Amino acid sequence: MKRKTKYAAMGAASLMLAGCQSWGPTWSELMGTRYSDITSMTEMPVVVTMVDGTSPGTRPLEAIKVTPGPHKLVLQATAPPGVTGLLALEQTEVDFKPCVRYYVNARFASSTSDNWRPFIDREEKIPGCQLPTPPKS
Repeated sequence: MKRKTKYAAMGAASLMLAGCQSWGPTWSELMGTRYSDITSMTEMPVVVTMVDGTSPGTRPLEAIKVTPGPHKLVLQATAPPGVTGLLALEQTEVDFKPCVRYYVNARFASSTSDNWRPFIDREEKIPGCQLPTPPKS
């Protein structure tokens, strides 16, 4: 029994390490939290459920690191107080610039509508991120 437990633990540890990704000096970030008008009844935060078909595996309010370039996102909006029931997931594509953090939010047609679209609320530079240096000719 001890041998099976040992191998199961080793397998779980290797899977966790395989899921880790190391980041060089350049990356982009994605947040679903609201940045601008936090009192708005038609603009709400989102939960990023998938990036390029994979769960980002982050906690709420935690930045999701991605490589710069185009990525497909699947988002779930937080409903305004006047909306009940399930909201549809929305898909969008964002071309991430290096060393930029994006705040992606949901804009509802009205405070009682379940119809929404994603939008980029804010872009800001990531402290400590280094832009790639152009190749010398």
